[in-house]
Amino acid sequence: MVFALTCFSVNAQTPTTTGSLKDINFLDGRWKGNYNGGTIEASWTAPEGDNIVGFIRMVKDGKATLYELFAFEQTEKGPVAHVKHFKPGMISLEEKEVSDTYNFIEAKKNQALFEKDDISVRIIYERRTQNQLVIRRGKLENNKWEFMDLFVFNRIP
Repeated sequence: MVFALTCFSVNAQTPTTTGSLKDINFLDGRWKGNYNGGTIEASWTAPEGDNIVGFIRMVKDGKATLYELFAFEQTEKGPVAHVKHFKPGMISLEEKEVSDTYNFIEAKKNQALFEKDDISVRIIYERRTQNQLVIRRGKLENNKWEFMDLFVFNRIP
């Protein structure tokens, strides 16, 4: 599979929409793609109670290179994504009590936008087709958020 890059802009202002886990239930399932000369696999659960959990596993040359663990938790402000990264051996890249936190901004059908606590990055989760899921990373440039595909996954049957 060829890693496709696309870009689009989103206004730099932050909308004030409250969402729910239903806005991101399209993540549910197992997904696989190619990244950085290796494979990347992701899996998310369906919403249960106040959370969705998931993981990403990156493998290159038959060896794990990175694990990411996710917990999307429902809050009064909408879903919040907590992410921790681990090297092989489950060696955390963040401090023990620290995770990257992304706050829900808005959602459309099969698409949800989150922003990192420090406002340095935005992430769009998008199910482009029934069998394709894309994670896009955005940076603020010239007062506009510019997004590029980061991971492109196909559904694992």
